[in-house]
Amino acid sequence: MKLYTVLALCCLSLITMAQGKVQPDSLAVSTDSVRIPLNVRAAKAELKQARLDVKEAKQELKEAKAEKRHQRQVMEYRNEIRLGWGDQIFETLMWHNPTSYTLTMPTGYRRTYKENYRYHQHLWLEYQHHFNHWFALGAMVDMSEVAWDNVERNGQGIEQNRTKNQYFYNAVIMPTIRFTYYRHPNVNLYSGLGVGMDINGGTETNAQGHHTDIGAAVNITVFGVSAHYKRFFAAVDFGGMYALKNANCIFLASSRIITASIGVKF
Repeated sequence: MKLYTVLALCCLSLITMAQGKVQPDSLAVSTDSVRIPLNVRAAKAELKQARLDVKEAKQELKEAKAEKRHQRQVMEYRNEIRLGWGDQIFETLMWHNPTSYTLTMPTGYRRTYKENYRYHQHLWLEYQHHFNHWFALGAMVDMSEVAWDNVERNGQGIEQNRTKNQYFYNAVIMPTIRFTYYRHPNVNLYSGLGVGMDINGGTETNAQGHHTDIGAAVNITVFGVSAHYKRFFAAVDFGGMYALKNANCIFLASSRIITASIGVKF
């Protein structure tokens, strides 16, 4: 009887020991089952961030290559020449057809009026040499003209005589500089300045009886934008051209406010 009791106690002890060993292992498996999903989510987040970093790096490399290619083009094509057109807003405001005529004088009365004004706008040619990506130096020639008819009328406003194709012109010659403050493979933004001389002439004479006067000229480009395609480009400038001999003899004032041009680089 005692033997059976001893064997029973031994079996109970073995069972208890076995349960004690299995329980920690079962807890360890349960803990790992929780840790594995957490590690997978962290790895996925890191992979997603790595992909974003790679995408950003590729975009930066692409932009750097484009900028480097454009800089090579700037160095390759250091020279440019362009032909442009400019408005004559100043001339239109200053010289225009008369708004009234003398109608109450005797028929023997004579007065000459300037009529039928024609504005031939500014035509100009400019050359620029680029020393680097932001500074260029060159020269410009600008030509503009205004024409009209001298019409002689009597005291009743009736035309008696007409002299056609009277005119005056301004020929400007000046060195120019340009500052490019934004450069892109396809678009440039810049400002510029030119200082030179203006030759004013025409069919009329000045107080000294001369047909030609010479004065100082300034051209300011407040804002300019150019669009480029390979060797060719088109540009629009906003600014003004000024020319005068003295305070009482002004040839140009705020003329050429808007200009448009096309050009080629070489």
